[in-house]
Amino acid sequence: MLPNPKVIAAVEKLNHQVTVADVAAETGLALPIANRELANLASLTLGHLVVSESGEILYKFSPNLRAILLQRSLAARLREVLKQIWRLVFYLIRISFGIVLVISIILVFIAIGVALVVISSSGRQGDSERGGGYRGEWSGGFGGGFWFSPFDIFWLSYDYDRPRVKETSEPQKSRGFLENVFAFLFGDGNPNYDLEERRWRLIAQVIRNHDGVVVGEQILPYLDEIPPGALESEDYMLPVLAKFNGYPEVTPQGGLVYRFPDLQRVASRRPKKEVAPCLEEKRWLFNEAGWGANTLSASLGGLYLGGSLVLGSLLADPVVQAQTTGFLGFIQGIYNFLLGYAILFLTIPTVRYLWLQWLNRRIQQRNTIRRQRTQLLNQPPVQEKLAFARQLAIAQTAVAEEQVIYTTEKSLLQQEFEQLFAGEQLLESA
Repeated sequence: MLPNPKVIAAVEKLNHQVTVADVAAETGLALPIANRELANLASLTLGHLVVSESGEILYKFSPNLRAILLQRSLAARLREVLKQIWRLVFYLIRISFGIVLVISIILVFIAIGVALVVISSSGRQGDSERGGGYRGEWSGGFGGGFWFSPFDIFWLSYDYDRPRVKETSEPQKSRGFLENVFAFLFGDGNPNYDLEERRWRLIAQVIRNHDGVVVGEQILPYLDEIPPGALESEDYMLPVLAKFNGYPEVTPQGGLVYRFPDLQRVASRRPKKEVAPCLEEKRWLFNEAGWGANTLSASLGGLYLGGSLVLGSLLADPVVQAQTTGFLGFIQGIYNFLLGYAILFLTIPTVRYLWLQWLNRRIQQRNTIRRQRTQLLNQPPVQEKLAFARQLAIAQTAVAEEQVIYTTEKSLLQQEFEQLFAGEQLLESA
């Protein structure tokens, strides 16, 4: 089984010496899952176990554990190769929408030009057969001023919008026009993709910051909707207890505090970290391309849709319909695709924008509820529970500072000899 990438990142961040509690707090994984993942990673990367005098276990890994993993695991190498392939494939998918847009616009306006030439030639031929000279006039409202305006719009749009992408002061992702087209259509992904991981990391750090003992009101601001009646019974703490091996304890006033001794077992002393007072969900952005890039994409989309509609009216002309072969025949065959893509190119971002407004209103409501829950800590009954929780504080158990009774870094015979030698030295000094 391949190790969890989050566990690898946590081990590297914590200087390659960790306990199960360290990894659980860093990744938000449940303690049993973190234990299993660490054991798996140690077996795949030749990690070592260190057992302290109190029975705590410390995992020690090589600084180049990623290289060892790739060297020893065919599955890990395959995953790395597939990851690189997927990055390339996804990049090609992203730029394909911009490529299709550019090619479609070029085809539409070339087809408009060809159709105009066909109609113009037919008009001159008709005038010649009637003995009259061609005066450059088209009936049915097809005046020269109208038909040349799409080209004028195209070039005006190009010259006008292109500099604005460079001059905008908004923060933008460093990417090109083709990727910005994809972002215009589909955005840049869910900003809260790691919400659950962030939630459990924050809860674990809150527990550690309060020496392994908390009250339910300290955890509430990091949770989502609470079922009716759960606030009074504090049933919302059950998942937290199960994840981090905690247990409740009753205060003299009949309230509840929660102890998590397993989270206080660390590889080395961990300083307290500043934690946000509540879990804040991030608002959805339309994308991170910037106003200028979005304006350019929208302008090209409008130009493309307008040109497609003009082309459709031209293709309906009997003179053009008579040209069923060659380039115009090809355009007639793919016209439904051209028009459909033009409509979707503007419809998808519009619908997505409206959908994001609804999502952001829901996010704002949830964030407001979590902020309001922080006020519960100021109530007198909660203050009494907090005072009792401070009396039950659990000090961190640093495995690295305790005497090691066993480690897989050395043979058992060597360790027994070293312990015997240390005992003899202790007797001699006495």
